[in-house]
This record gives sequence, structure tokens and C-alpha cells, in this order.
Amino acid sequence: MELAELPCPKAGRGQVLIETRASLISAGTERMLVEFSQANLIQKARQQPDKVKQVLQKIKTDGLMPTLEAVFRKLDEPLPLGYCNAGLVLEVGTGVHDLQPGDRVLSNGNHAEVVCVPRNLCAKIPAGVSDEQASFAVLASIALQGIRLTRPTFGEKFIVFGLGLLGLLAVQLLRANGCEVLAVDLNGERLKLAERFGAKTVDVAAGGDPIAAAQAWTAGQGVDGALIAAAAKGDDIVHQAAESCRKRGRIVLVGVVGLNLRRADFYEKELAFQVSCSYGPGRYDENYEQGGHDYPPAYVRWTEQRNFEAVLAAMRAGRLCVDDIVTHRHPFADALSAYETVQNDNNALGVVLQYKGEVDRTAALTVTRASAAPAKKETTVGVIGAGGFARGVLLPLLAKTPARLAYLADLDAAAAGHAASKFGVGRAVTDYKLLLDDSEVGAVFVVVGHHLHARFVCEALEAGKHVFVEKPLAMNAEELARVAQTLQMTTGQTLMVGFNRRFSRHTVKIRQLLSGRSEPLCMNFTVNAGFIPSDHWTQDPQRGGGRIIGEACHFIDLLSRLAGSPVTTVSAMTVGEGVAVRDDKTSIVLGFSDGSVGTVNYFANGSKSYPKEMLEVFSDGRVVRMENFRKTLGYGFGGFRKFKTMRQDKGHRSEIAAFVEHLDAGGDPPIPFNQLENVTRASFAAVESARVRQTIELAPAENPGKTS
Repeated sequence: MELAELPCPKAGRGQVLIETRASLISAGTERMLVEFSQANLIQKARQQPDKVKQVLQKIKTDGLMPTLEAVFRKLDEPLPLGYCNAGLVLEVGTGVHDLQPGDRVLSNGNHAEVVCVPRNLCAKIPAGVSDEQASFAVLASIALQGIRLTRPTFGEKFIVFGLGLLGLLAVQLLRANGCEVLAVDLNGERLKLAERFGAKTVDVAAGGDPIAAAQAWTAGQGVDGALIAAAAKGDDIVHQAAESCRKRGRIVLVGVVGLNLRRADFYEKELAFQVSCSYGPGRYDENYEQGGHDYPPAYVRWTEQRNFEAVLAAMRAGRLCVDDIVTHRHPFADALSAYETVQNDNNALGVVLQYKGEVDRTAALTVTRASAAPAKKETTVGVIGAGGFARGVLLPLLAKTPARLAYLADLDAAAAGHAASKFGVGRAVTDYKLLLDDSEVGAVFVVVGHHLHARFVCEALEAGKHVFVEKPLAMNAEELARVAQTLQMTTGQTLMVGFNRRFSRHTVKIRQLLSGRSEPLCMNFTVNAGFIPSDHWTQDPQRGGGRIIGEACHFIDLLSRLAGSPVTTVSAMTVGEGVAVRDDKTSIVLGFSDGSVGTVNYFANGSKSYPKEMLEVFSDGRVVRMENFRKTLGYGFGGFRKFKTMRQDKGHRSEIAAFVEHLDAGGDPPIPFNQLENVTRASFAAVESARVRQTIELAPAENPGKTS
């Protein structure tokens, strides 16, 4: 754990920038995360056996070292803590019309002096509710959503297991619904609080029996419902809840307990059991949370935002009191001590962080001391995007080149700050225009979401920078035309797309083996792409472009590179109806100008134990086969049978080195633009061909250039 200094975030479209006044530590969730971070590797593995299985499977397909590197990258990712924030609006992004600077709001923002939160995850704090009180509203909304699922009616009797923050808030909300409550816990002080809120109690530490107490309290009938707000590894609490309920009672879980359910408990009474999802409808729905698309109240009365508002209204009316739950207050600068309190003090409940209200809103943070002016042929670069690929692949490789890393820009201040510190980047920024405006920056690496690639490429080119952009270059023909036009108007800048596989040592070896061929190639590339849910951003035509445009372009480029020839015809077909996503199960047949043919079978419905990428090339009575960029086999080649690398080599290292070397030495670009354009157009054609069920011919480029 660390209290990190980060660049101030900026409010994007549909977002709200908030200066924090108070935030509440979630004693359950956050303590669990902190304890997991402090565990050793064996303890971590024991806590997540499902992840261990994924690791073992990845070792089989990708090899030991790449898997270990991926694991340690994941463990090294910074995780900002906290989700119960109250503060003052500093600014609003475009599209936010019902909030303005100076409004007090609660949000699910992290513990930070300034947070940037989507509008649907904020709610105005009414007069009469303090910032400290409002910081409890997010947790109270979790309790409220669990209660809504139990469908309480006036006069019913409920049992609540666990009197942490969620449990004590739930007791009050059930009482506000006109229900009687029996509260169960081990902690005497918390039981006293529950009694103060109007509940009867069962002290398990003193030998109390929840089942017997519930039966006595209801004259043997059983409670109408149970809310489990406890944390326990075993499943005894679920059993006790079931035994405490009447026939057709309702049990809702908002805590974390073992779920080895006993059939008899539920069969004999026809009990209903449900797990509550956080703050309510809209949670984890990207269209709602990030896109700002609200659910109509007539159909979804209580979204997570409307739950926030309901809780705040209850606080204002005095039906929900949190002052008595606050046990500790710490200044934000002393946040680490606050977490020690949460971990070590069994009586700690509401641990509130207080903020001084004076913040530095600078969008840039100097991470490393500025180095001397770059050497004569040393290029200064900036990186836009600090996501998984940037942190796991690009930055480690860039750090090993002669390039001077001057900027790392990302809207996620924690990701930018952490990665900049780790890889020796000069400044972490949340405003990418700072690096575009710096005349010392000669090249920009763009590794953001697919839908932003073309825009950032054009802006960087217009700023006079060389550009490296991860695939795809563009999402549609209009974007590609805009990129081409912008590049044509520049004065000698280089544009490169991250088609790394053509730089792999395996690709180089195969080209050497085929260099003396006398006939066209017949090529087949099989991609065992793996399942990605239909609601993932890569499947979104607007954000990801789909997996053919977003990823299959890699393999179109590789086949074009092997043929040494541009794509001239494209014919593609997807599977028929009956699957959620069809275009990630596509066969693409490519024709090349030299007469070669190639097929890209991009399938997302295979087994994880099968190799992810396999290539076969047939020519002149010979066959070369490459498996997963680890092993290349030759059949019919005199003097060649096998080429094997110690680890998977997809060409990233050679690709980055080639681009940086080009920046320093000049000369022809590593990949001519006409090839980048041809491959990108071919990926568009594959999607269109599958849609119209026709072969599409690609018009020759106006300036074809060299394809070797």
C-alpha cells in the first residue's frame, strides 16, 4: 500500500470532476483487498484456485516465462481503493447539464483528493446531510438493494446476519420499511448499536442460537426473510438463515459466505435464495455507467443512482442515521494508519477519511528528474495510453531502446503514475495534448481504445510527430481516408501500425525458406482466438470495431508479408444463426496480386488447450508449419527441419527496435504506408464480404510503392 501523488484527472464527456471532502473506508471489501495484497504468492494462489487453473493452461499454450511475466504484470497493477466518496463538483464534462461547479455530490469515486466519475454514478447531496454522512450513501445503497430483493412488506419480520457497516445500515432500512428485525453478530458493541436502531439481537459469542431465537421470536413460524451481510468461509450462516425462515421465505446475500447449499434446507420450505449485485440495476453495465444511458423509471424504478438518491433522502428525513456508526476519523494524509485501524481494531466500523480541501489541479506530474538534452540521434517519445498492453509490452520494450521516454498520458491517473515511475518516464499526465504541444517530443505511441486510434494519429501527425499506433489503424473507410489525407500533408513524418508478427524471428525464417520459390504460395492461418463475451468492448462496433477489424488484421498483414504482395480480393463467411457473436467465427479467403492465396480462419469457439496461432504454407512441393510463434517445422526443405525459440516470439521486441532505429537513422519506414492501408482495407472488406456474401475486389493503391 502507498499514498501516491498523481496527476489531476480531467472531466471527459459525461463525467464529473469532484474535489473530495470525505470518503468512507469499506471495512469489508477494502480490508479483503488489502489482506490479499499482503499475502505471499502461495497464499494468493490458495485464495484464487480458478486463477491457478488459468495460469496452468496458459503455460501449456504460451510457455512458462511469458505466463510468469503476465502473472507478475497483473499482480503489479495499481488498484485504487475506495468507492464511498462525497465532495464538491469542480467541473463537468460535455453532456452533463444537471450539475454545475459548487454542487455537493456523492459518488463511487476512490479515496483521492480529486476524482473523475461518470454522471450516473453521482447524486446530489441535499441540504441537511453533511459530507461525512453522505459518504455512507454508497454502502447504504448496497444494503438497500439487498433489501429490495427481499421484497419486504410492512409488519414482516427479518433476521440480519452480520452487523458490520452493511448490516447496521440494513437494520435501519428494514425498520424504515416497517419491518421488525432480529440482528445476529459476535460483537457486543455492534449488537448494542443494533438495539439502539430498534432491533432485537442474538449474541453468538455468548452462546446465542440464531435459529432458536428466530423460532421463539416468531412463535415457531419462522421469519419472513433473511439478509446475510456477514463474511465467512463456511456455509453455516446460509444453513442458519434457511432454518430460521418460514416456508417460502426469502434469503438474500449481500456479504461473502460459503455457498455449499444444502438441498433439504430449500426443498422442504421452497425457499428463495438470491445474491444481490452491489448498488443496484446498472452496476457493471458499461452503457449505463460509462455511456450515461439511463434505464426508464417506468421499467426500472430503482437504478444504482436512484438508490443513492433514496438513501440520501432517508438521511435527510432522519430515517437513516450514520453518526453513531462513525468510530474513527483520519486526515487523508494519514490514510495508511486508517487502514491499520480497519485491519487491527475489531471495534472499528465507520472509518472516515477527511480532506483539507486544497488541491493541486495540475494535469502533469514529474516522475523522474529531467535528463540532459537528448543526444544528437536520440529521439524523445511520448506514449498515449497506460493500459494493459502499454504496461505489459510496449513500455518495457521502449525502456530498453535508446529513445528517451518523456511522457505517459492516460485518463487513469493511477495507471499513468505507476507505470511512469516503474519504467522511468519523465512525466505522467492526464492531458495528452501536453505531449503533443512539446516540441522536444519527436514521436508518439498511440495505445488507446480502437475508436480513438485514427483521431489521435491525425492529431499527432498534425502536431509534427512521427506516430506508432497499435492496430487497427482505423475503424472504417472514412477514418482511413482521413489518416491518409493527413499523412499526405505532413513533411516527412513516419506512420507505423503495430503489425508485430511480421517482425517475429519465425516470420523472418519462413521468408528466408521461401525466398527462392518459383510459384505462388498457398497459406492457411488458424487463429484459436478464444471466447470474449458479446458485451465486451472489443465486440462493440463503435468502440472496438469487432474482432476481425480489431485483431484479424494482424494475420492478413502476416500473409501479405509472406507473399510479398498486396491483397487484391477478399471473400469471407461467418457461421450461421445460433450464436451470440458470429463475426469472431469467420473464414477469410484472400487473393494476392502475385497469384498467392491465403485463408485466415479466425475462430473464437475452440479449446484453450489447443495452440492459439498456427500457420501452414505450401509451395514448390514443400510445406512449412509454424506453431504459436515458438516452433517452425519444415517438410521437403533440404537442410532444414526445425526452428525453435526458447519463448514465444510474436515480434514485439524487433518491431519496437526497428521503429526507434528508424526514428534515429531515417530512411524508408519499417512498413510502407501503402501496405498499412491495403491490410486495413482488406479487414474492412472481410467484414463487408461476410455481410453481403460476395467476393470484394480491392482497388489498387494510388501509390503502391515497394511491398518487399
